[in-house]
Amino acid sequence: MKSRCESCIYYLYEDAEEQYYCDVPLDEDEMHRFLTDQFADCPYYRLEDEYRTVRRQM
Repeated sequence: MKSRCESCIYYLYEDAEEQYYCDVPLDEDEMHRFLTDQFADCPYYRLEDEYRTVRRQM
């Protein structure tokens, strides 16, 4: 079963490191809250929707 991160548009794979990471640009305060797990759900989550562009073209 996929976690929420695996379907997020900000969850990227780094070939050089051979691992996934979250690519959300956070300021220092947001990063602290994110790392200390003070969020019930990730407020930066966006569903990776590969068909979004296609639907806009119709």
